[in-house]
Amino acid sequence: MKNQVEEFNEYRQKMNDKILGDNNKVIKRIFNLDTNAYAPGALDVKTKELLGLVASAVLRCDDCIKYHLETSYKEGLSKDEVMEALSIATLVGGTIVIPHLRRAYEFWEELEAQS
Repeated sequence: MKNQVEEFNEYRQKMNDKILGDNNKVIKRIFNLDTNAYAPGALDVKTKELLGLVASAVLRCDDCIKYHLETSYKEGLSKDEVMEALSIATLVGGTIVIPHLRRAYEFWEELEAQS
């Protein structure tokens, strides 16, 4: 049985392939800009992922949260670091972020369970 991490990644890849396969120049450039924005620069990748995670939580984008959680996990961020960032997101975003915090916590547990 697939867990939500596998389901998320399979769906994301399938749809990205379809979207990019249509060869829309604007969409391809947006995808490229997103990829390049998270590359190492003045800020390291871990910091950028935490920034992306906080922004995603405040904006209440569950897919974005999952993406940044998985990348944060792969980059070696600890649960404590991620949860502290999510605590800031919840403070800034308000109580409306709490349902997204719950799903983020659950997704992180599945990432840990895969190891």
